[in-house]
Amino acid sequence: MLAGATVCFPSVTPFSGIRTAPAFIPLLHTNHSSLRLLTSSLHRDFKPHSTNKSQLPEVIDSDNGNFVSEEDINLKEDLGWLPAFPHTLTASMSNFLFGFHIGVMNGPILSIAKELGFEGNSILEGLVVSIFIAGAFLGSAGAGYVVDRLGFRRTLQVDTLPLILGAILSAQAHSLDQLLWGRFFVGLGIGANAVLVPIYISEVAPTKYRGSLGSLCQIGTCTGIIASLCLGVFSESDPHWWRTMLYIASVPGFILASGMQFAVDSPRWLCKAGRLDDAKRVISNLWGPSEVDKSIEEFQSVLKNDGGDLDSRWSELLGEPHSRVAFIGGSLFVLQQFAGINAVLYFSSLTFKDAGITNGALASLYVGLTNFAGALCALYLVDRQGRQKLIIGSYLGMAISMFLVAYAISFPIDEELRNNLSILGTILYMLTFAIGAGPVTGLIIPELSSSRTRGKIMSFSFSVHWVCNFLVGLFFLELTEKFGVAPVYGSFGAVSILAAIFSYSFLVETKGRSLEEIEMSLNSNFAKRD
Repeated sequence: MLAGATVCFPSVTPFSGIRTAPAFIPLLHTNHSSLRLLTSSLHRDFKPHSTNKSQLPEVIDSDNGNFVSEEDINLKEDLGWLPAFPHTLTASMSNFLFGFHIGVMNGPILSIAKELGFEGNSILEGLVVSIFIAGAFLGSAGAGYVVDRLGFRRTLQVDTLPLILGAILSAQAHSLDQLLWGRFFVGLGIGANAVLVPIYISEVAPTKYRGSLGSLCQIGTCTGIIASLCLGVFSESDPHWWRTMLYIASVPGFILASGMQFAVDSPRWLCKAGRLDDAKRVISNLWGPSEVDKSIEEFQSVLKNDGGDLDSRWSELLGEPHSRVAFIGGSLFVLQQFAGINAVLYFSSLTFKDAGITNGALASLYVGLTNFAGALCALYLVDRQGRQKLIIGSYLGMAISMFLVAYAISFPIDEELRNNLSILGTILYMLTFAIGAGPVTGLIIPELSSSRTRGKIMSFSFSVHWVCNFLVGLFFLELTEKFGVAPVYGSFGAVSILAAIFSYSFLVETKGRSLEEIEMSLNSNFAKRD
């Protein structure tokens, strides 16, 4: 936890027949000097009041006439995570597609190259991968603009079109050009959805379960990778199996497009679009009837102060407070990528091969299962331990893992011990990444962003992600050839330590706070306009 002042928010729970003030009113009506002190820096540690149940006032339950405390009322009105789960699960299908398309080329790339006539050309093989990243960059850059106008539900449906078209075009490719166009279209859809899904889940999920439901993004990616690797096993006996795999990749796109037709739109976006009745209905169904009035008042307070994202401009990211969050978002993805996640994934098959596991698909499957196990841990921990603690611990674990591998490679030890340490370091690295650095990075950026610029900040952050992803993939092998594997892995460990320090210094804990409460506490404009 960061040192500094603690911002406490009164916990007020509406109840049928009882008129209560919304939870943020006491904050807005404090005197100006106190509020400026609270909002002057990002270094805040959010902690709810610790209230003894006996101190809570009692009211009469209209259902049975018994006296109940506000804590009992809150528990009664808490609908849990289940009402929002189908909607967030449907959206996370796009992450399944992301993972599937990452792994789909892992096994059959040699068969594809042979059939399409570029076998042995490492530049063209690399182009098949990099064109995907180029499409993802453009998709991420444009997603924030589109969602401001169409809303999340319609935008996610529109973004399935290049995913379906790209998968089918790639499956039917009879030339390198057709394959490249297919991979480019898939990248467009993946890049856009990488931005949209974390925001959608953060705005639809109940505050108490926002972190756990947000972890579905990482779980979706892991299951997609595992599914593609399992299917890739058949490519070893059938050189044309890759076409079937790419046809299969179009099926989740149809499921996503159809499923989002029945999903709700973000209540925050509905409120900004002036559809208050729709927003109230969504809140009542997903969060509980007792949350409707309080949530709508919070939404409208933020909109009155800062305006909506329907008329926001990219240039606003250059001014406070948006530039601060954009800097944090971009920096988190720079550190995440240069901590070596994609390089370790690429090199893991060679690490396992040195240890005697010659089946590359099997080695990749081990890594995928480790990633999945870490994502399940994140789902359990993120709303219990908090975002900041989880991401710091994750990067420290990644650093230890990288130093362990570098030690195993550099020092003269028994060969069997060296291989075992290398495998242990690789597995530990993937596990700790999936627990924190993977899911929390995409989760905390929309939480820190203002309602007005949330889409554009996420677009900027993920655009940075794809650029760094491309650079690591482009230069990793060259660096290992020039300096050796151990120094490069050691540098990944150093970056991981730097990422832990950055997270400690610049992130705040957002667990248990609504997006509006976070924004009002970090945005000094609320003090200026009070």
